[in-house]
Amino acid sequence: MKAVILAGGSGTRLHPLTLVTNKHLLPVFDKPVIYYAIEKLVDAGVTKIMVVTAPHHIDSFVRLLGSGQHFVPKRTTAKQIQIVYGIQNEPNGIAYGLFIAEDYIGKDNCVLFLGDNIFLDDITPTIQKFKKGASVFLKEVRDPKRFGIAAVKRGKITSIEEKPAKPKSNFAVTGLYIYDNTVFKKIRKIPPSERGEYEITDVNKLYLEEGSLHFNLLKKEWFDIGTVDSLHKASQFMKKQTRK
Repeated sequence: MKAVILAGGSGTRLHPLTLVTNKHLLPVFDKPVIYYAIEKLVDAGVTKIMVVTAPHHIDSFVRLLGSGQHFVPKRTTAKQIQIVYGIQNEPNGIAYGLFIAEDYIGKDNCVLFLGDNIFLDDITPTIQKFKKGASVFLKEVRDPKRFGIAAVKRGKITSIEEKPAKPKSNFAVTGLYIYDNTVFKKIRKIPPSERGEYEITDVNKLYLEEGSLHFNLLKKEWFDIGTVDSLHKASQFMKKQTRK
């Protein structure tokens, strides 16, 4: 299993902070946002990671993360951490960001992690049990119109929509996905959306159509660092967690 962390985006809702840096490099309490994604993956035993970002931000990530030598696995049996980099020249969608990593992933399955998401749940069991298909992580939210939403019935996803005007449920699709190696064939099949992006929701719909889209329900806190308010809330929460 390998991982791809997407760390692009203009971060317009975080201006003026993101006028001088990438939002994934902003601090949440005592470490940059992207550290949380890397540590979550490493703790789950995923030690081969590609960070995908825009060309004008790549040098900052290399200076911060290097080849991954600063990250120490909790398990002594884990392999050495290896971080490599990919460049997404245009903001043309999450699915395209993953597609950039096709050669790197090779024949492996992969975890797709949006680098501005912070999860408190342990994802290790799900990653270790994963064999094929796709698995998404859902979280019940109060404002479902802001997210991709999955409708669930009898333990199965029945539909999935991107920021629906009339949501069928309160289950948001968070920024963490696990895919088998057929994901790249599926990305090739999807057209760009009306906003000109290759949507990961459309990829998930193809898995749903073939009956291989599974889900995990998150029970603990989840943060999507897209606004100044969410950045502040995440910092305050992680500060309390660290001092427990």
